[in-house]
Amino acid sequence: MTNDLVIVGAGGMARETAATVAAINAAAPTWRLRGFLDDDPALHGVTHAGLPVLGPLDAIADLPDAAVVVCVATARDPGVREQVVRRLGLPAGRYATVVHPSAEVPAGCTVGPGSVLLAQVVLTADVTLGAHVAIMPQTVLTHDDIVSDHVTIASGVRISGSVRVGRGAYLGAGALIRESLTVGAKSIIGMGAVVLNDVPPDEVWAGNPARFLRPVRQPTLQGVLPR
Repeated sequence: MTNDLVIVGAGGMARETAATVAAINAAAPTWRLRGFLDDDPALHGVTHAGLPVLGPLDAIADLPDAAVVVCVATARDPGVREQVVRRLGLPAGRYATVVHPSAEVPAGCTVGPGSVLLAQVVLTADVTLGAHVAIMPQTVLTHDDIVSDHVTIASGVRISGSVRVGRGAYLGAGALIRESLTVGAKSIIGMGAVVLNDVPPDEVWAGNPARFLRPVRQPTLQGVLPR
Protein backbone atom coordinates (compact mmCIF):
# COMPACT_ATOMS: atom_id res chain seq x y z
CA MET A 1 0.00 0.00 0.00
CA THR A 2 1.29 3.45 -0.94
CA ASN A 3 0.43 6.81 0.60
CA ASP A 4 0.18 10.19 -1.10
CA LEU A 5 3.13 12.55 -0.57
CA VAL A 6 3.61 16.21 -1.51
CA ILE A 7 6.91 18.08 -1.52
CA VAL A 8 6.82 21.75 -0.51
CA GLY A 9 9.30 23.68 -2.63
CA ALA A 10 10.43 23.01 -6.19
CA GLY A 11 14.14 23.81 -6.07
CA GLY A 12 17.24 21.67 -5.84
CA MET A 13 16.55 20.08 -2.47
CA ALA A 14 12.99 19.30 -3.53
CA ARG A 15 14.17 17.49 -6.66
CA GLU A 16 16.83 15.61 -4.69
CA THR A 17 14.13 14.49 -2.26
CA ALA A 18 11.96 13.36 -5.19
CA ALA A 19 14.88 11.22 -6.38
CA THR A 20 15.19 9.76 -2.88
CA VAL A 21 11.47 8.93 -2.86
CA ALA A 22 11.96 7.13 -6.19
CA ALA A 23 14.82 5.10 -4.65
CA ILE A 24 12.62 4.22 -1.66
CA ASN A 25 9.82 3.08 -3.98
CA ALA A 26 12.25 1.00 -6.05
CA ALA A 27 13.18 -0.91 -2.89
CA ALA A 28 9.59 -1.17 -1.59
CA PRO A 29 6.58 0.77 -2.91
CA THR A 30 5.86 3.32 -0.17
CA TRP A 31 4.85 6.70 -1.58
CA ARG A 32 2.67 8.00 -4.40
CA LEU A 33 4.44 11.31 -5.00
CA ARG A 34 1.84 13.78 -6.25
CA GLY A 35 4.21 16.65 -7.05
CA PHE A 36 5.50 19.95 -5.67
CA LEU A 37 3.95 23.07 -4.15
CA ASP A 38 5.61 26.45 -4.73
CA ASP A 39 4.37 30.04 -4.49
CA ASP A 40 6.06 31.12 -7.73
CA PRO A 41 3.17 31.39 -10.24
CA ALA A 42 5.59 30.94 -13.14
CA LEU A 43 6.16 27.36 -11.97
CA HIS A 44 2.53 26.33 -11.66
CA GLY A 45 1.78 23.57 -14.15
CA VAL A 46 5.48 23.14 -14.95
CA THR A 47 7.03 19.68 -14.68
CA HIS A 48 10.13 19.18 -12.53
CA ALA A 49 11.88 15.81 -12.31
CA GLY A 50 8.88 14.31 -14.09
CA LEU A 51 6.39 15.67 -11.55
CA PRO A 52 4.04 18.67 -11.71
CA VAL A 53 4.18 21.84 -9.66
CA LEU A 54 0.61 21.62 -8.38
CA GLY A 55 0.18 25.19 -7.17
CA PRO A 56 1.04 27.50 -4.27
CA LEU A 57 1.61 26.39 -0.71
CA ASP A 58 -2.02 27.15 0.15
CA ALA A 59 -3.05 24.33 -2.21
CA ILE A 60 -2.15 21.92 0.59
CA ALA A 61 -5.75 22.46 1.72
CA ASP A 62 -6.84 20.55 -1.41
CA LEU A 63 -4.73 17.53 -0.39
CA PRO A 64 -5.93 16.76 3.14
CA ASP A 65 -4.85 13.12 3.06
CA ALA A 66 -1.35 13.65 1.68
CA ALA A 67 1.78 13.46 3.79
CA VAL A 68 4.05 16.49 3.46
CA VAL A 69 7.78 17.14 3.47
CA VAL A 70 9.20 20.69 3.36
CA CYS A 71 12.25 20.80 1.09
CA VAL A 72 13.64 24.33 1.04
CA ALA A 73 17.16 25.21 2.16
CA THR A 74 19.68 27.98 1.60
CA ALA A 75 22.69 29.36 3.44
CA ARG A 76 21.37 32.84 2.64
CA ASP A 77 18.55 32.31 5.12
CA PRO A 78 19.00 29.33 7.45
CA GLY A 79 15.56 29.98 9.00
CA VAL A 80 13.54 29.67 5.81
CA ARG A 81 12.38 26.06 6.33
CA GLU A 82 11.10 26.87 9.81
CA GLN A 83 9.20 29.84 8.37
CA VAL A 84 7.50 27.61 5.82
CA VAL A 85 6.59 24.98 8.42
CA ARG A 86 5.05 27.65 10.62
CA ARG A 87 3.07 29.04 7.71
CA LEU A 88 1.67 25.61 6.83
CA GLY A 89 0.51 25.09 10.42
CA LEU A 90 0.14 21.32 10.01
CA PRO A 91 0.25 18.82 12.88
CA ALA A 92 3.43 16.77 13.25
CA GLY A 93 1.57 13.66 12.11
CA ARG A 94 1.16 15.09 8.60
CA TYR A 95 4.89 15.19 7.97
CA ALA A 96 6.74 12.36 6.27
CA THR A 97 10.27 11.31 7.18
CA VAL A 98 12.24 10.50 4.01
CA VAL A 99 15.37 8.36 4.36
CA HIS A 100 17.32 7.09 1.35
CA PRO A 101 17.75 3.28 1.31
CA SER A 102 21.55 3.71 1.33
CA ALA A 103 21.51 5.80 4.52
CA GLU A 104 22.55 4.10 7.77
CA VAL A 105 20.27 4.73 10.76
CA PRO A 106 21.03 2.06 13.38
CA ALA A 107 18.99 1.22 16.45
CA GLY A 108 19.39 3.87 19.11
CA CYS A 109 19.26 6.73 16.61
CA THR A 110 16.10 8.81 16.20
CA VAL A 111 14.91 10.92 13.27
CA GLY A 112 12.16 13.50 13.76
CA PRO A 113 9.11 14.06 11.53
CA GLY A 114 9.63 15.93 8.30
CA SER A 115 13.35 15.16 8.17
CA VAL A 116 15.17 14.13 4.99
CA LEU A 117 18.33 12.00 4.79
CA LEU A 118 19.78 11.72 1.29
CA ALA A 119 22.05 9.01 -0.13
CA GLN A 120 24.87 7.54 1.97
CA VAL A 121 24.21 9.57 5.09
CA VAL A 122 25.62 7.72 8.11
CA LEU A 123 24.45 8.00 11.72
CA THR A 124 26.75 5.89 13.86
CA ALA A 125 25.34 5.47 17.39
CA ASP A 126 22.74 7.23 19.54
CA VAL A 127 22.38 10.22 17.21
CA THR A 128 19.27 12.35 17.71
CA LEU A 129 17.81 14.38 14.86
CA GLY A 130 14.93 16.79 15.45
CA ALA A 131 12.05 17.64 13.15
CA HIS A 132 12.54 19.01 9.62
CA VAL A 133 16.27 18.33 9.54
CA ALA A 134 17.81 18.11 6.05
CA ILE A 135 21.03 16.12 5.57
CA MET A 136 22.70 16.00 2.17
CA PRO A 137 24.65 13.04 0.71
CA GLN A 138 27.73 11.43 2.24
CA THR A 139 27.50 13.16 5.60
CA VAL A 140 28.58 11.39 8.79
CA LEU A 141 27.26 12.09 12.29
CA THR A 142 28.95 10.15 15.06
CA HIS A 143 27.99 8.99 18.54
CA ASP A 144 25.72 11.08 20.74
CA ASP A 145 25.31 14.00 18.37
CA ILE A 146 22.14 16.04 18.91
CA VAL A 147 20.78 18.03 15.97
CA SER A 148 17.89 20.39 16.70
CA ASP A 149 14.87 21.14 14.51
CA HIS A 150 15.21 22.78 11.07
CA VAL A 151 18.98 22.27 10.75
CA THR A 152 20.48 21.90 7.27
CA ILE A 153 23.67 19.86 6.85
CA ALA A 154 25.18 20.03 3.36
CA SER A 155 27.03 17.21 1.61
CA GLY A 156 30.21 15.68 2.94
CA VAL A 157 30.03 17.16 6.46
CA ARG A 158 31.75 15.22 9.25
CA ILE A 159 30.53 15.78 12.81
CA SER A 160 32.50 14.24 15.66
CA GLY A 161 30.92 12.78 18.80
CA SER A 162 28.76 14.61 21.36
CA VAL A 163 28.24 17.70 19.22
CA ARG A 164 25.08 19.81 19.64
CA VAL A 165 23.77 21.71 16.64
CA GLY A 166 21.26 24.44 17.46
CA ARG A 167 17.90 25.08 15.85
CA GLY A 168 17.99 26.26 12.26
CA ALA A 169 21.78 26.18 11.84
CA TYR A 170 23.32 25.64 8.39
CA LEU A 171 26.52 23.59 7.99
CA GLY A 172 28.18 24.09 4.60
CA ALA A 173 29.53 21.33 2.38
CA GLY A 174 32.60 19.54 3.64
CA ALA A 175 32.67 21.20 7.07
CA LEU A 176 34.40 19.36 9.92
CA ILE A 177 33.18 19.76 13.51
CA ARG A 178 35.38 18.72 16.46
CA GLU A 179 33.92 16.59 19.24
CA SER A 180 31.87 17.99 22.14
CA LEU A 181 31.26 21.40 20.58
CA THR A 182 28.08 23.45 20.28
CA VAL A 183 27.05 25.09 17.01
CA GLY A 184 24.58 27.83 17.91
CA ALA A 185 21.06 28.31 16.59
CA LYS A 186 20.77 29.86 13.10
CA SER A 187 24.52 30.02 12.75
CA ILE A 188 26.17 29.36 9.38
CA ILE A 189 29.32 27.27 8.98
CA GLY A 190 31.15 27.90 5.71
CA MET A 191 32.09 25.29 3.13
CA GLY A 192 35.15 23.30 4.18
CA ALA A 193 35.37 25.01 7.56
CA VAL A 194 37.25 23.25 10.36
CA VAL A 195 35.38 24.08 13.55
CA LEU A 196 37.53 23.75 16.69
CA ASN A 197 35.56 26.00 19.08
CA ASP A 198 31.94 26.58 20.06
CA VAL A 199 30.03 28.76 17.57
CA PRO A 200 27.59 31.29 19.08
CA PRO A 201 24.07 31.67 17.66
CA ASP A 202 23.46 33.89 14.62
CA GLU A 203 27.09 34.04 13.50
CA VAL A 204 28.87 33.08 10.29
CA TRP A 205 32.13 31.15 10.78
CA ALA A 206 34.50 30.06 8.01
CA GLY A 207 38.07 28.97 7.38
CA ASN A 208 40.62 26.52 8.77
CA PRO A 209 40.54 26.85 11.68
CA ALA A 210 37.05 28.38 11.52
CA ARG A 211 36.75 31.95 12.83
CA PHE A 212 33.98 34.49 13.19
CA LEU A 213 33.27 36.20 9.87
CA ARG A 214 30.17 38.31 10.47
CA PRO A 215 26.71 38.20 12.05
CA VAL A 216 24.02 36.34 10.15
CA ARG A 217 21.96 38.80 8.14
CA GLN A 218 18.29 38.24 9.02
CA PRO A 219 15.97 38.12 7.22
CA THR A 220 17.11 37.86 3.63
CA LEU A 221 14.59 36.05 1.47
CA GLN A 222 11.44 37.76 2.77
CA GLY A 223 9.22 34.77 2.09
CA VAL A 224 10.57 33.80 -1.35
CA LEU A 225 11.33 30.09 -1.55
CA PRO A 226 14.90 29.31 -2.66
CA ARG A 227 15.49 27.60 -5.96
